[in-house]
Amino acid sequence: MPYVTIPDDTPIQLYYEDSGGDGRPVVLIHGWPLSTEAWAGQVPTLVDAGYRAIAYDRRGFGRSDKAPDGYEYDTLASDLQHLVTELDLTGAVLVGFSMGGGEVARYIGRYGESRLAGAVLASAITPALCITDDNPDGGMPMSGFGGLRDECRGDRDAFVEKFMTWFFSNPSEMTIGDDQFRDVLRVAAQGSDKALRDTIIAWATDFREDVAKFTVPTLVIHGDADNNVPFPASGQRAAQLIEGSRLHVVAGGPHGVNVSHADEFNAVLLDFLGSL
Repeated sequence: MPYVTIPDDTPIQLYYEDSGGDGRPVVLIHGWPLSTEAWAGQVPTLVDAGYRAIAYDRRGFGRSDKAPDGYEYDTLASDLQHLVTELDLTGAVLVGFSMGGGEVARYIGRYGESRLAGAVLASAITPALCITDDNPDGGMPMSGFGGLRDECRGDRDAFVEKFMTWFFSNPSEMTIGDDQFRDVLRVAAQGSDKALRDTIIAWATDFREDVAKFTVPTLVIHGDADNNVPFPASGQRAAQLIEGSRLHVVAGGPHGVNVSHADEFNAVLLDFLGSL
């Protein structure tokens, strides 16, 4: 299986899947608490359209090493940079789903856009979810993120099941079947306890300075019935802050729109990629 080695006192192995041929690279960055498997509905479509689809498991999740630390966005973006440089990607498009949008934003904020042709923020936590004095339009105060982490620490399985129910609810009706939901829980079980807890706190990161550095064409796609990352506090604001960005709102879409509304999601993504 392919891995990228992240140098550290104890090197970290990041698992990735590289599908397709010589077409434009599209790097898919999953949300919490999932893995590359979250993109099963997108990879074949991208490959069939001639793109090179690259998905990887964030440290601590899926088949990547369960690192003892590094679950904040400077490190997570550095991991992405190692992947991009190791594979020598150019003209790439970064597609960040949910907390994966944070990697996209911090990557551009720290490493620039020289290797990129575009960016996609899908159901993303950008630009700044944490409510503060200078960010009153966020989604939740810091105490809320701490409360979610404590719930996860107290009964991980119960919390993950509740969170993933929100993930696919619209706003209270489940949008996927029982078998698919059980498979989602199976994927979530691969993450380490520490990775799950620490990345919940990382969701409170303020990415406004990072987002201000976007100049590549950007697609923002978000469901208007998102229980986990409410559209007004995230996708709507990101589209307003990124000059020239393209916004697509999935009517009735929950958080997991790439699964619940896969055909619409894929069509919008392909249309965006085709415009680059």
